[in-house]
Amino acid sequence: MDQNISFTLKVWRQNGPKAEGHFDTFEMKDIPGDTSFLEMLDILNEQLIEGGNEPFVFDHDCREGICGMCSLYINGHPHGPAQGATTCQLYMRRFHDGDVITVEPWRSAAFPIIKDCMVDRSAFDKIIAAGGYTSVRTGQAQDANAILISKDAADEAMDCATCIGCGACVAACKNGSAMLFVSSKVSQFALLPQGRVEAARRAKNMVAKMEELGFGNCTNTRACEAECPKNESIANIARLNREFIKAKLAD
Repeated sequence: MDQNISFTLKVWRQNGPKAEGHFDTFEMKDIPGDTSFLEMLDILNEQLIEGGNEPFVFDHDCREGICGMCSLYINGHPHGPAQGATTCQLYMRRFHDGDVITVEPWRSAAFPIIKDCMVDRSAFDKIIAAGGYTSVRTGQAQDANAILISKDAADEAMDCATCIGCGACVAACKNGSAMLFVSSKVSQFALLPQGRVEAARRAKNMVAKMEELGFGNCTNTRACEAECPKNESIANIARLNREFIKAKLAD
């Protein structure tokens, strides 16, 4: 049975991208170990509201590790200390009685703060709009064997497609690079014949949009790979570089 823990919680408060931010400190008492991290923040907000204070703003949606909205930087780790997990999959049993837990937003010029720890990640949507799709006619589904794809390629493309676009790679990178996200989205198409038709345009457009939006460049520290909740591989970055170079040489 999980024991209750008491700890000091420091959360980042900021009223917008241009406002000056600061940490607020709270003493959390007797929180059950089987409480999720977001449920713990719900408890904090209930206490704040009951005391007539403004609640702490953080992003969340599915709370099932699917959407990646729970983008919190916890004790120096995007999504917290648990590997291969989002913040909503983090439980208080990971921490110890008397710990100091520091919660911050994603730190990136491309992810401006909306309020407290909620950031605007629409930059990722703009990168996808620049080329993260295939232009095909929709209609009746083709026979499964009409386009032959090897199991290895299909499996790897599916692994790339599991990227949820949470932005942990950007938060982990000292350069604020979005290369792991972009390369995963490029790779899921580059590995399949349906994606080859627009491969060159896709690589060039998505990389150009990434640079335009202010993301940094990759210097291969592998921090993104270490912190990704879906365990995306930096082999995708190598594939993106190959796709981009081939497109530029073709020009």
